[in-house]
Amino acid sequence: MDWVDLRSDTVTKPTRAMREAMLLAVVGDDVYGEDPTVNALQAKLADELGFEAGLFVPTGTQSNLLALMAHCERGDEYLVGADAHTYKFEGGGAAVLGSIQPQPIPHDADGTLPLDKLAAAIKPVDPHFARTRLLALENTWHGRALPLDYLHAAQKFARERGLGFHLDGARLFNAAVASGVHAREIAGLFDTVSVCLSKGLGAPVGSVLLGPGALVEKARRWRKVAGGGWRQAGMLAAAAIHALDHHVARLAEDHARAATLATRLGHLPGVKLLGHHTNMVFVDVPAARLRELDAHLREAQVRISIGYLPTLRLVTHLDVDDDGLERVVDAFEAFFTARK
Repeated sequence: MDWVDLRSDTVTKPTRAMREAMLLAVVGDDVYGEDPTVNALQAKLADELGFEAGLFVPTGTQSNLLALMAHCERGDEYLVGADAHTYKFEGGGAAVLGSIQPQPIPHDADGTLPLDKLAAAIKPVDPHFARTRLLALENTWHGRALPLDYLHAAQKFARERGLGFHLDGARLFNAAVASGVHAREIAGLFDTVSVCLSKGLGAPVGSVLLGPGALVEKARRWRKVAGGGWRQAGMLAAAAIHALDHHVARLAEDHARAATLATRLGHLPGVKLLGHHTNMVFVDVPAARLRELDAHLREAQVRISIGYLPTLRLVTHLDVDDDGLERVVDAFEAFFTARK
């Protein structure tokens, strides 16, 4: 019996059709700009989302880092959510490698950064302070799609204050599907966007940084400096193209399964449903039973991320079908009803 893995949508495996596309990919040396499939991927996403250029990179972490280093110089600062991935979960790369100071701003409950707090955080032009250059948002945030009216207001805010505007679009297409709009309506509000292909879209590797041509060329140089120059990457780009062509609309299935999972788990004794957003479900369980629950789920060949906090995140994705969802619910029911 295969495992049902709800730890993250990063655990997806390439489909058979995706593997066939990878096998047939025409490749070249991407450092020389000669991989036709990489070039096709970059052009495809840039055209679809309304940008001049794109840069295919190994990871979302590197894509965000390159964007920050292209927007900012040493001693500059970027405004970012205190719980945002670029600030909290990417190794401090902007500070370590870019000498860029992050200025974290507490999120509101919906994932937005209050504009008044952003305004108060902008530094005056004074040699005592880092120079505030960039506002970075994340979509989705803990599964929440940022409201479109907020994104428009944030863009206006950044323009009026002369700030660059970057989107960590790790789950941009989830946000677009949940909001009922084309991804271009979200991405087009930003100067640069990092689009991850290896989460809900199911490609094995890679993100694309999109933006103005000159800025993307600057990021290309930093990619090489950061060790991200790769050679015959077209096989990976072919997987990404297949994902964009076949796996965007089906994200709605992941969202629907997450809603079903939330409803089913929320009725169990000992489980407190905190909410569900796009493809993520958040529940609280008794902290004293975490280790026991982890062992029980593993016996049922179900994986979720269980640490030392009672809040659990369960993520639906391409490799979780209806049968797998039923197994997850059955395992939780067996634990919380038979072992009260």
